[in-house]
Amino acid sequence: MTSLAHACRNVLLTADPHAKVMAARAATRDWRLGRLDHRFDVAMPDRPARPPRPDLLPPNRMPKRGKVGSERSRIAMLHALAHIEFVAIDLAYDCAGRFGAGFGPAFADDWMQVGAEEAMHFALLSRRLRALGSAYGDLPAHDGLWEAAEETAHDVMARLAIVPMVLEARALDITPATVERFSKAGDLNSARMLGRIMKDEIRHVAAGTRWFVSAANRAGFDAPEYYQILVNRHFRGSLKPPFNDSARSQAGLTREFYAALASSRLICTL
Repeated sequence: MTSLAHACRNVLLTADPHAKVMAARAATRDWRLGRLDHRFDVAMPDRPARPPRPDLLPPNRMPKRGKVGSERSRIAMLHALAHIEFVAIDLAYDCAGRFGAGFGPAFADDWMQVGAEEAMHFALLSRRLRALGSAYGDLPAHDGLWEAAEETAHDVMARLAIVPMVLEARALDITPATVERFSKAGDLNSARMLGRIMKDEIRHVAAGTRWFVSAANRAGFDAPEYYQILVNRHFRGSLKPPFNDSARSQAGLTREFYAALASSRLICTL
Protein backbone atom coordinates (compact mmCIF):
# COMPACT_ATOMS: atom_id res chain seq x y z
CA MET A 1 0.00 0.00 0.00
CA THR A 2 1.27 3.47 -0.87
CA SER A 3 2.21 5.59 2.15
CA LEU A 4 0.56 8.84 3.10
CA ALA A 5 3.97 10.53 2.99
CA HIS A 6 4.56 9.31 -0.57
CA ALA A 7 1.21 10.73 -1.72
CA CYS A 8 1.94 14.08 -0.07
CA ARG A 9 5.40 14.23 -1.60
CA ASN A 10 3.90 13.53 -5.01
CA VAL A 11 1.65 16.59 -4.68
CA LEU A 12 4.60 18.76 -3.67
CA LEU A 13 6.71 17.57 -6.60
CA THR A 14 3.99 18.21 -9.19
CA ALA A 15 4.73 21.55 -10.85
CA ASP A 16 1.98 22.01 -13.41
CA PRO A 17 -0.98 23.80 -11.76
CA HIS A 18 -3.71 21.63 -13.28
CA ALA A 19 -1.77 18.44 -12.55
CA LYS A 20 -1.17 19.60 -8.96
CA VAL A 21 -4.90 20.11 -8.45
CA MET A 22 -5.55 16.61 -9.80
CA ALA A 23 -2.79 15.11 -7.63
CA ALA A 24 -4.19 16.84 -4.55
CA ARG A 25 -7.70 15.59 -5.19
CA ALA A 26 -6.42 12.05 -5.79
CA ALA A 27 -4.28 12.03 -2.64
CA THR A 28 -7.15 13.18 -0.42
CA ARG A 29 -9.59 10.78 -2.06
CA ASP A 30 -7.18 7.87 -1.60
CA TRP A 31 -6.64 8.77 2.05
CA ARG A 32 -10.37 9.06 2.67
CA LEU A 33 -11.00 5.66 1.04
CA GLY A 34 -8.29 3.91 3.05
CA ARG A 35 -5.92 3.40 0.12
CA LEU A 36 -2.97 5.10 1.84
CA ASP A 37 -1.07 3.66 4.77
CA HIS A 38 -0.46 5.99 7.74
CA ARG A 39 3.27 5.67 7.18
CA PHE A 40 6.04 8.26 6.81
CA ASP A 41 8.78 6.55 4.82
CA VAL A 42 9.89 9.45 2.60
CA ALA A 43 10.89 13.00 3.45
CA MET A 44 9.13 16.07 2.14
CA PRO A 45 11.17 18.17 -0.31
CA ASP A 46 12.78 21.39 0.90
CA ARG A 47 10.94 23.21 -1.87
CA PRO A 48 7.97 22.15 -3.97
CA ALA A 49 8.16 22.00 -7.74
CA ARG A 50 7.02 25.20 -9.42
CA PRO A 51 5.83 25.98 -12.96
CA PRO A 52 7.93 28.34 -15.10
CA ARG A 53 5.30 31.05 -14.59
CA PRO A 54 4.49 33.17 -12.67
CA ASP A 55 7.78 34.95 -12.16
CA LEU A 56 8.54 35.07 -8.42
CA LEU A 57 9.71 38.48 -7.20
CA PRO A 58 10.63 39.87 -3.77
CA PRO A 59 7.55 41.45 -2.15
CA ASN A 60 9.02 44.95 -2.46
CA ARG A 61 9.37 44.53 -6.24
CA MET A 62 5.77 43.51 -6.86
CA PRO A 63 3.97 45.94 -9.20
CA LYS A 64 1.11 48.06 -7.91
CA ARG A 65 -2.35 46.65 -8.57
CA GLY A 66 -3.73 49.86 -10.06
CA LYS A 67 -6.85 51.89 -9.40
CA VAL A 68 -9.27 50.35 -6.91
CA GLY A 69 -12.26 48.88 -8.70
CA SER A 70 -10.74 48.78 -12.18
CA GLU A 71 -10.75 45.49 -14.08
CA ARG A 72 -6.95 45.55 -14.12
CA SER A 73 -6.88 45.89 -10.34
CA ARG A 74 -9.43 43.12 -9.87
CA ILE A 75 -7.49 40.76 -12.12
CA ALA A 76 -4.31 41.54 -10.17
CA MET A 77 -6.10 40.81 -6.90
CA LEU A 78 -7.55 37.54 -8.19
CA HIS A 79 -4.13 36.52 -9.50
CA ALA A 80 -2.52 37.23 -6.11
CA LEU A 81 -5.21 35.18 -4.38
CA ALA A 82 -4.81 32.35 -6.90
CA HIS A 83 -1.09 32.23 -6.13
CA ILE A 84 -1.78 32.15 -2.40
CA GLU A 85 -4.14 29.21 -2.89
CA PHE A 86 -1.64 27.44 -5.18
CA VAL A 87 1.05 27.62 -2.51
CA ALA A 88 -1.51 26.70 0.16
CA ILE A 89 -2.00 23.34 -1.58
CA ASP A 90 1.65 22.53 -0.92
CA LEU A 91 1.51 23.91 2.62
CA ALA A 92 -1.33 21.55 3.56
CA TYR A 93 0.24 18.40 2.13
CA ASP A 94 3.64 19.36 3.52
CA CYS A 95 2.06 19.70 6.97
CA ALA A 96 0.48 16.25 6.69
CA GLY A 97 3.58 14.56 5.28
CA ARG A 98 6.23 16.38 7.32
CA PHE A 99 4.58 16.33 10.74
CA GLY A 100 1.97 13.58 10.56
CA ALA A 101 4.17 10.95 12.20
CA GLY A 102 3.89 12.84 15.48
CA PHE A 103 0.10 12.58 15.54
CA GLY A 104 -2.66 10.07 14.96
CA PRO A 105 -4.62 9.74 11.71
CA ALA A 106 -7.00 12.57 12.69
CA PHE A 107 -4.19 15.07 12.04
CA ALA A 108 -3.86 13.76 8.49
CA ASP A 109 -7.65 13.79 8.11
CA ASP A 110 -7.67 17.54 8.68
CA TRP A 111 -4.70 18.53 6.52
CA MET A 112 -5.56 16.25 3.62
CA GLN A 113 -9.03 17.82 3.58
CA VAL A 114 -7.53 21.31 3.81
CA GLY A 115 -5.27 20.48 0.86
CA ALA A 116 -8.18 19.34 -1.30
CA GLU A 117 -10.11 22.51 -0.46
CA GLU A 118 -7.12 24.72 -1.28
CA ALA A 119 -6.90 22.92 -4.63
CA MET A 120 -10.59 23.66 -5.23
CA HIS A 121 -10.05 27.32 -4.33
CA PHE A 122 -7.16 27.58 -6.78
CA ALA A 123 -9.26 25.96 -9.52
CA LEU A 124 -12.11 28.42 -8.90
CA LEU A 125 -9.80 31.44 -9.01
CA SER A 126 -7.99 30.15 -12.08
CA ARG A 127 -11.31 29.67 -13.87
CA ARG A 128 -12.40 33.18 -12.90
CA LEU A 129 -9.17 34.66 -14.24
CA ARG A 130 -9.77 32.92 -17.57
CA ALA A 131 -13.31 34.31 -17.68
CA LEU A 132 -11.81 37.79 -17.33
CA GLY A 133 -9.35 37.19 -20.17
CA SER A 134 -6.32 36.44 -18.01
CA ALA A 135 -4.68 33.32 -16.59
CA TYR A 136 -2.61 32.20 -13.62
CA GLY A 137 1.01 32.97 -14.45
CA ASP A 138 0.29 36.10 -16.49
CA LEU A 139 1.40 38.33 -13.59
CA PRO A 140 4.34 38.04 -11.18
CA ALA A 141 3.92 36.74 -7.64
CA HIS A 142 6.06 36.50 -4.52
CA ASP A 143 7.19 33.52 -2.46
CA GLY A 144 6.50 34.80 1.04
CA LEU A 145 4.19 31.92 1.98
CA TRP A 146 6.74 29.23 1.20
CA GLU A 147 9.42 31.23 2.99
CA ALA A 148 7.23 30.88 6.10
CA ALA A 149 7.15 27.12 5.51
CA GLU A 150 10.95 27.00 5.30
CA GLU A 151 11.25 29.04 8.49
CA THR A 152 9.05 26.57 10.37
CA ALA A 153 10.05 23.27 8.74
CA HIS A 154 11.67 22.03 11.95
CA ASP A 155 8.76 22.54 14.36
CA VAL A 156 5.09 21.65 13.93
CA MET A 157 3.98 24.15 16.57
CA ALA A 158 5.84 26.95 14.80
CA ARG A 159 4.28 25.89 11.49
CA LEU A 160 0.77 25.91 12.95
CA ALA A 161 1.34 29.24 14.69
CA ILE A 162 2.64 31.02 11.59
CA VAL A 163 0.78 29.52 8.64
CA PRO A 164 -2.84 28.96 9.69
CA MET A 165 -2.86 31.13 12.83
CA VAL A 166 -1.13 34.22 11.38
CA LEU A 167 -1.12 34.11 7.58
CA GLU A 168 -4.45 32.38 6.95
CA ALA A 169 -6.05 34.26 9.82
CA ARG A 170 -5.06 37.49 8.09
CA ALA A 171 -7.18 36.43 5.13
CA LEU A 172 -10.17 36.35 7.46
CA ASP A 173 -9.48 40.00 8.31
CA ILE A 174 -9.18 41.33 4.77
CA THR A 175 -11.59 39.18 2.74
CA PRO A 176 -14.82 40.98 3.76
CA ALA A 177 -13.43 44.29 2.47
CA THR A 178 -12.24 42.57 -0.70
CA VAL A 179 -15.69 41.08 -1.25
CA GLU A 180 -17.22 44.54 -0.82
CA ARG A 181 -14.75 46.01 -3.28
CA PHE A 182 -15.67 43.45 -5.96
CA SER A 183 -19.37 43.93 -5.27
CA LYS A 184 -19.12 47.71 -5.67
CA ALA A 185 -17.32 47.16 -8.98
CA GLY A 186 -20.25 45.01 -10.16
CA ASP A 187 -18.21 41.80 -10.17
CA LEU A 188 -20.71 39.74 -8.19
CA ASN A 189 -19.39 36.42 -9.48
CA SER A 190 -15.98 37.08 -7.95
CA ALA A 191 -17.53 38.46 -4.77
CA ARG A 192 -19.65 35.34 -4.24
CA MET A 193 -16.67 33.09 -4.95
CA LEU A 194 -14.49 34.88 -2.40
CA GLY A 195 -17.25 34.66 0.20
CA ARG A 196 -17.47 30.92 -0.35
CA ILE A 197 -13.69 30.54 -0.04
CA MET A 198 -13.69 32.47 3.23
CA LYS A 199 -16.09 29.99 4.84
CA ASP A 200 -13.59 27.22 4.13
CA GLU A 201 -10.70 29.32 5.41
CA ILE A 202 -12.40 29.69 8.79
CA ARG A 203 -12.28 25.89 9.06
CA HIS A 204 -8.62 25.88 8.03
CA VAL A 205 -7.70 28.38 10.74
CA ALA A 206 -9.77 26.30 13.15
CA ALA A 207 -7.80 23.16 12.27
CA GLY A 208 -4.50 24.94 12.85
CA THR A 209 -5.67 26.42 16.14
CA ARG A 210 -7.11 23.14 17.38
CA TRP A 211 -3.93 21.17 16.69
CA PHE A 212 -1.76 23.95 18.10
CA VAL A 213 -3.72 23.98 21.35
CA SER A 214 -3.60 20.17 21.49
CA ALA A 215 0.17 20.14 21.02
CA ALA A 216 0.64 22.93 23.57
CA ASN A 217 -1.45 21.08 26.15
CA ARG A 218 0.48 17.88 25.50
CA ALA A 219 3.77 19.73 26.04
CA GLY A 220 2.51 21.53 29.15
CA PHE A 221 2.59 25.01 27.58
CA ASP A 222 0.07 27.81 27.95
CA ALA A 223 -1.23 27.92 24.36
CA PRO A 224 -1.72 31.70 23.90
CA GLU A 225 1.56 32.51 25.64
CA TYR A 226 3.56 30.00 23.60
CA TYR A 227 1.86 31.18 20.40
CA GLN A 228 3.13 34.70 21.10
CA ILE A 229 6.65 33.38 21.70
CA LEU A 230 6.63 31.53 18.38
CA VAL A 231 5.22 34.47 16.43
CA ASN A 232 7.90 36.75 17.89
CA ARG A 233 10.53 34.20 16.95
CA HIS A 234 9.45 33.21 13.46
CA PHE A 235 7.18 35.85 11.89
CA ARG A 236 8.94 38.66 10.07
CA GLY A 237 6.14 41.16 10.07
CA SER A 238 3.54 42.84 12.20
CA LEU A 239 0.03 41.95 13.26
CA LYS A 240 -2.07 44.98 12.42
CA PRO A 241 -5.69 45.71 13.24
CA PRO A 242 -8.46 45.78 12.29
CA PHE A 243 -9.06 42.11 13.05
CA ASN A 244 -12.13 40.12 12.10
CA ASP A 245 -12.66 39.06 15.70
CA SER A 246 -15.90 37.27 14.84
CA ALA A 247 -14.41 35.03 12.15
CA ARG A 248 -11.28 34.44 14.22
CA SER A 249 -13.40 33.48 17.21
CA GLN A 250 -15.38 31.02 15.07
CA ALA A 251 -12.03 29.39 14.33
CA GLY A 252 -11.10 29.25 18.02
CA LEU A 253 -8.44 31.93 17.56
CA THR A 254 -9.57 34.26 20.34
CA ARG A 255 -8.10 37.65 21.22
CA GLU A 256 -6.03 36.20 24.05
CA PHE A 257 -3.75 34.78 21.35
CA TYR A 258 -3.11 37.89 19.26
CA ALA A 259 -4.17 41.06 21.11
CA ALA A 260 -0.84 41.45 22.93
CA LEU A 261 1.09 40.97 19.68
CA ALA A 262 -0.95 43.63 17.93
CA SER A 263 0.07 46.18 20.55
CA SER A 264 3.67 45.99 19.36
CA ARG A 265 4.66 47.64 16.10
CA LEU A 266 7.42 45.18 15.30
CA ILE A 267 6.80 41.48 15.85
CA CYS A 268 10.25 40.18 15.05
CA THR A 269 13.58 41.90 14.44
CA LEU A 270 15.60 38.81 13.60
